[in-house]
Amino acid sequence: MPNAIAPRRFRLLPPEPGLGWIPYAWIVYLGSFFVEPIVRGRDLGYWAVTIVGALVFLVSYFRAHWERGPRLLAIIAFQVALGIGFSPFNSGAAVFFVYAASFAGQLDPPKAGLWLVALITAIGATTAWLLGAPVYYWVSAVVFAPLIGGVKSHFHQQDKANAGLRRAHAEIERLAAVAERERIARDLHDVLGHTLSLIILKSELASKLSTRDPERAAKEIRDVEQVARTAMAEVRETIRGYRTTLDAEVTRARTLLETAGIPGEFSIALTSPNAERDEVLAFVLREGVTNVVRHSEATVCRVRVEQSADGCTLTIHDDGRGPLSSEGSGVRGMRERVKAAGGTLAYQAEAGTRLTVTLPVTG
Repeated sequence: MPNAIAPRRFRLLPPEPGLGWIPYAWIVYLGSFFVEPIVRGRDLGYWAVTIVGALVFLVSYFRAHWERGPRLLAIIAFQVALGIGFSPFNSGAAVFFVYAASFAGQLDPPKAGLWLVALITAIGATTAWLLGAPVYYWVSAVVFAPLIGGVKSHFHQQDKANAGLRRAHAEIERLAAVAERERIARDLHDVLGHTLSLIILKSELASKLSTRDPERAAKEIRDVEQVARTAMAEVRETIRGYRTTLDAEVTRARTLLETAGIPGEFSIALTSPNAERDEVLAFVLREGVTNVVRHSEATVCRVRVEQSADGCTLTIHDDGRGPLSSEGSGVRGMRERVKAAGGTLAYQAEAGTRLTVTLPVTG
């Protein structure tokens, strides 16, 4: 019996990350289109036209979330036409200019989208002037339309930047995983190649001596056991090296900042290696630079690692918009990791944001 074809799930909105429930919340403003029929108590015919107009708009509203380019432009033009066509009979139709401007703010390039927002505002203002519309009509068409259009343009560009950041993170993680797999393969080959060859030779020798010289055969088997134990310890050390290193995180931080278009200045001055200390520094560097890229809107990021007799200090300083108002999970994770290592972490608003981590001397 052939497999049944699963029915396609009906969707009002595209399955885009971050879209969520917000488009549904925006529909609440459509309620202004029904205020005038309710207040004036129009007849059933007027109500029927109002409901049809609202339904037609909703079709265009949800469809607009699926479209880009010329098709989105056509939907925006249709919503502007709804605003012009219904305004002589219903002052609440000014809300259609607001919706059209919000979609115009999502156009690329952003300059073209903002010009279209300005055009929609001008059309709304002209319609209001020709009709002698009330004040609330002017507020919707001339104040809220450009305001919401501009806000949507800002967040649209921010979403694009975040999407690029996610792609950059994914690519960096993929490249890091590939490089780490290659390192492990190389190290295992170097560690085990000679050892396994030695085990094979000694095992073959012990097999040949088992009847002629049992005592020497036993000695060879004991050697095989010792070599195998040594190999096991070497494998454990190799796998332990899979943990992130400061050098690797510096390379990733450079790549991430470069991808985000933020010049990075690095000064790493450690006089002696320490695996546990460097792992904490690497974790803080990864989280700190990620916060710079996501939140700071900086034009430069400076990373400095210094070592002294008392310990070492990592500083990440950007010239962006200052520290976050509240600590997120990333900052809490850094603080807990640093505290567990006996160190301190401080955020300061200093011509941007300065993150300073101090770790004590460890044995």
